[in-house]
Amino acid sequence: MSDAHDLWPAPFRGRVPIQSSARIPGSKSVTNRALILASQAASPTILHRPLISRDSELMLQGLRSLGISITQADERWVVNPAPLQGPAVIDVGNAGTVMRFLPPLAALAHGDISFDGDPRSYERPLTPVIKALEELGIEIDHGGRYSLPMVIKAHGVIPGGALTIDASASSQFLSALLLIAPSMTNGITAHHRGGPLPSMPHIDMTVQMLREFGANVHVDKSAQSWRVEPGTLHGLDLRIEPDLSNASPFLSIAMVCGGSITITDWPKQTTQPGDQLRQIFTQMGADVQFTSGGLTLTGGESIHGIDIDLHDVGELTPSIAALAALADSPSHLRGIGHLRLHETDRLAALTREINSLGGAVVEEETALHITPAPLHGGIFHTYEDHRLATAGAVIGLVVPNLLIENVATTRKTLTDFPGLWNSLAI
Repeated sequence: MSDAHDLWPAPFRGRVPIQSSARIPGSKSVTNRALILASQAASPTILHRPLISRDSELMLQGLRSLGISITQADERWVVNPAPLQGPAVIDVGNAGTVMRFLPPLAALAHGDISFDGDPRSYERPLTPVIKALEELGIEIDHGGRYSLPMVIKAHGVIPGGALTIDASASSQFLSALLLIAPSMTNGITAHHRGGPLPSMPHIDMTVQMLREFGANVHVDKSAQSWRVEPGTLHGLDLRIEPDLSNASPFLSIAMVCGGSITITDWPKQTTQPGDQLRQIFTQMGADVQFTSGGLTLTGGESIHGIDIDLHDVGELTPSIAALAALADSPSHLRGIGHLRLHETDRLAALTREINSLGGAVVEEETALHITPAPLHGGIFHTYEDHRLATAGAVIGLVVPNLLIENVATTRKTLTDFPGLWNSLAI
């Protein structure tokens, strides 16, 4: 149950057009991948404008526990690699990248490395990473659960070689192994065998960043095979892109209220899944184009419903669902069954919360069917899921008396969502 101290009144704007711009904090996906790669490099890495959030702070704490020196000052982090050492105790919170990317890296240390996290982290899938490491000769004490909590008995070496992994529940399983493959004695040849790989752009991001740090990577997507050669990584001077998925609710302000909003520093080329918002929001009735200030979205007369497969960009689903609930025609969001394994079961949560406000969402195993209906105020529960909170804020723009439960959960990937939202929405 929520009490008054947990509830944040979502700013109500109504159909008042906006003319503004926003600077979105750095990408969590890029920041945490860069930290893993920088920790293996032969020279220091400088990260400019990294994301400061709970997820990235958990990654920093984990790396420091393993002996990596990271200094922070003026939106700049300097990562000084060092031999990885245990014993260590690492808290992963409920961060998917931390719970999946750090265990393979920890296997390169010496000593017992203990992993624990929030209660929800015990329920999130980790089995493919654990089994892959065991297949590569790493001893892990997980009590037969193949989940957190667990202890990695690290001896400083991962032989590497060929392995088969089922990454159909999360692309992070594959990325976790590829990211530390250059430090394996024989590199790695990873074959995916299972259902369709979700969020292929995130795997492309992993490959691109490996290459930027100096790794030799061979990709055969038709065979679903990735080969990373053993080798030495070099440090980089790297500017972190803004988190384009986190831009989604802010772009939505102009779609819901009218007017235009510009996201500064939107990259012209990127592997981030959020870049597909340009096409998706255009289909939903907005005008989206690059301008001198960044990427500018101008809202149309109304929001159009959309029939779309979001399998590769599932993280965009909550914001798109919020817009679909306010659209002028039904929407069908498909290919998103893997979202049931995220911070919460996002399909069930979105259905429950939108319908509690008067919405008409029908949930299937891998899809949501959303028919717009008059919405009313109430409590929008977030289930400790940052993207549920931002979706509720989008609806609250034009639905008065909407209270967001535990808006602080947005700190998972946004430094100060309420502050930035208030500066634009009010």
